[in-house]
Parts: sequence; C-alpha cells; structure tokens
Amino acid sequence: SPSPAFPIATLQRGIKMTTEPPKGLRANLLRLYNSVSEDSYSQCKAGIKYQKLLFALTYFHSVLLERRKFRTLGLNIPYDFNDTDFGVSDDLLKSYLDSYEATPWDALKYLIAEANYGGRVTDELDRRVLASYLTKFYCEDALAVPNYLLSPLPHYYIPDNGPLQSFKDYVHTLPAIDRPEAFGQHSNAEISYLIEDSKVLLDSLQALQPRTGAATSNSGSAREDMVMNIATDLLEQVPLPLNLEEVMKAKADDPSAMHVVLFQEVERYNLLLNNVRKSCTELQKGIKGLVVMSADL
Repeated sequence: SPSPAFPIATLQRGIKMTTEPPKGLRANLLRLYNSVSEDSYSQCKAGIKYQKLLFALTYFHSVLLERRKFRTLGLNIPYDFNDTDFGVSDDLLKSYLDSYEATPWDALKYLIAEANYGGRVTDELDRRVLASYLTKFYCEDALAVPNYLLSPLPHYYIPDNGPLQSFKDYVHTLPAIDRPEAFGQHSNAEISYLIEDSKVLLDSLQALQPRTGAATSNSGSAREDMVMNIATDLLEQVPLPLNLEEVMKAKADDPSAMHVVLFQEVERYNLLLNNVRKSCTELQKGIKGLVVMSADL
C-alpha cells in the first residue's frame, strides 16, 4: 500500500518495472497455485467443492491470459487481467461456498465473469466469451463427474480432491506447449498468431541491422557479404530434390490412397527446393553484378 513517508523525488527518478505473467497454461497454473497458501487453501469449510472449483478458477484465469496471443481471434480487445482479479474471485468463491449449502452457481458466474473479470471488458462479444467459459467450468458436472474435462483435449481436467501439493503435481504433468484446442479454439487458430509473431521477430531483427549511409561507408559492403554468406549456407544446407519416379516405384505394390497425397507432396517439395536454390543462386549473381537485381531478389 502507498506510504506517505516514501520520498516523491526517489519515485520520480525511479524506473518502472512490471512483472509479466509467464507463457503457457502450465506455467500460469503453477504460478497461481504457488500464490495460494496452505492456510487459504484449507480456510473454506466446503473443502470438497472448493478444491475443484478453485482449479476451475485458476484454469479460467490462465486461459484468459493465454487467449490474448491469438489476438483478434481470441479477444477483440486485449485486457490486462491480473492476480488481483484472481484473488478477489477466490475470496468470493470461499465466501459463497461457506454461506450457502447449495452451490449458488448463478451468483458465482455473475460475480466472477460479469462483475469481477467482466468489469475490465468493454466489448460485448468478449463478455460473452468470458460467460461461456465460466458456464462450462462452473456447473454441477464439475463437482459430480470425476476428472471433468475443461477442454476437448484429454490432458486438461479437474483432478481429484487432495492436498494443495497434489494439484501442483498434476499441473507439472500438463504439456509444455499448448494446442489451440485447450482454449476452445480451432486448430488453425495457431497459424495466424505464429505468422504474426514471426513477422514481429523478423521486423525486429531487420531493425537491428546496420544502416547504409555516408557515416557508415563500409556497412554496405559488410551487409552484402553477410547476405552472400547466408545464401551460400542455404545452398549447402538445402537437400537435393527427391526422385519422384523412385518413390512411385517403391510404392507401386501398395494400393493405399494416401500415396496419391504423398506423390503430390513430393512434387510440391521439389518445387520448393528448386525455387530456394534458384533464388539463392540468382541472389549471389545479383550481388556480384552478373545479373540485374529484380524486385523479387
């Protein structure tokens, strides 16, 4: 909490630092469970319900954080959900489970999805996404069905009741790389954000390259040498095209329909290899001045 004795001058000259949440469902789940103390875990009287619903809440929070990587395919607007949202929702969960014998599903879903997390959400469709998640996670089946699935994938489910450490041990068994299905997304949703991340990475690398100009007269030649070396390395690493006739002869005795797909992929793969070799060779000639530099080069 703010302290009036803290010198303002020091604060003004200081550097602001923020703690970003880790990437991945497993890392976020583990981070949230590490923030839950044993006293807080055993505080709720309805321990059997609380243990399962707490895991559903941590999964809900982690999914919202990781869903931002899909950009507009995940949420229309990126929101800064933080540990305070999770802590308040945890307190609400314990309070309502202790106050009511029957689980107040509607009240919990409204307070968590609409009031607490939803208080940050300004887009109506994003609000519906939050409500849909919590409707899936907070229901009678979550308590009654053993290992209730939280996604179409079999890895993500609510584990059996047990001590706090048992839930941490289960989190350690989750995959390190999350598939889009873990968030309820289509498998192709991963393609768009991987392409976008690759563009950001390449643009950042390009921005770090030396600029040509009067102040750096030698940078141009150094840049050409670097491109020449990269093209040479690519030519050495790119394999030779596959022999399609030999492949067809090897598969002649097997009438599987999948071989038609294999032959088509071999043709496309050979075209790719030939294009790479041709582009690298033309680029080397263009740097040497043997051919005219085209827009493609």
